[in-house]
Amino acid sequence: MKSAVFALTAFLVCGAAYADTKPVLVIHGGAGVVRTDLSPERRQAAENALSHALHDGYAALQAGRPATEAVTAAITVLENDPNFNAGRGAVFTHDGKNEMDSAIMDGMTRRAGAVAGVHHIKNPILLAQAVMEHSPHVLLIGDGAETFARSQGFVMMPEKYFWTQHRWDQLQEALKDDAAGKQHSALPLDRHFGTVGAVALDKAGHLAAGTSTGGLTDKLYGRVGDSPLIGAGTYADAHCAFSGTGWGEYYIRTVAAHEVCMRVGARHQPLAQAAEEVIDQEIPAMGGNGGAIVVDESGNIALPFNTDGMYRAWIGKDGKAHVAIFK
Repeated sequence: MKSAVFALTAFLVCGAAYADTKPVLVIHGGAGVVRTDLSPERRQAAENALSHALHDGYAALQAGRPATEAVTAAITVLENDPNFNAGRGAVFTHDGKNEMDSAIMDGMTRRAGAVAGVHHIKNPILLAQAVMEHSPHVLLIGDGAETFARSQGFVMMPEKYFWTQHRWDQLQEALKDDAAGKQHSALPLDRHFGTVGAVALDKAGHLAAGTSTGGLTDKLYGRVGDSPLIGAGTYADAHCAFSGTGWGEYYIRTVAAHEVCMRVGARHQPLAQAAEEVIDQEIPAMGGNGGAIVVDESGNIALPFNTDGMYRAWIGKDGKAHVAIFK
């Protein structure tokens, strides 16, 4: 009887502690921002979109909604904005197509859903969520992912919906670089960066992470980066939630998202230290670069990046909104 009373008391205490958790939301719109290439107009548009995404995502948290809903609410705003390399602003592949990837993960259950290489999905993050919630799988690709989308009632968007002049011009410049034989190391940063993501801690103390991207400008042959790969560009568990942005091949090779969260949960490293060692040391040592947003179960935030800038916004435990681009 005493053990039962103790268990009930512990449950109630833990429940009360979780109920008092102050929600946290962090979002990013990609690393690799070059100060000299960002006009005042584009900067203002990006900051406005980040503020909008932050507002929508945090409103879900304030209403007591789960972290996964805050993540999708924030990311859909950025997918709908042509200033970001996701959804409507997705970059073009070498053959002039838009191929989009996305993933979401629920830290409480470690359920996850992801899609890769989709062409007609307005909000890939919502399709990734549908994969998580309504299929027995984690990752669906290409035509199979779009067949599943139709079965879930998604409306297929025409390819012209995703076409933007800015992204088309970037592809033309990239094709010129290809013809000139330029190596990847000599190419502009925005060839390798451009992803949107969100990580959230809800009032129940649960974490979630999501990421969405159009991938690399001029990418070849159905290339898939780190964003839809659980543990590489997206990951969440009971201790940590991570969304990355950068040169995806290096995030895959270092299993960056899981590596950071494993250091936090299993090694008990401080969040900032774990994120800095992976993003600013391990990945650059291999020749890559980029950034990430990370939050832990206590609401601590890390936003490491080793490029000139990273579109980012956050509301921490103090409830104050922040929007930033450069260091």
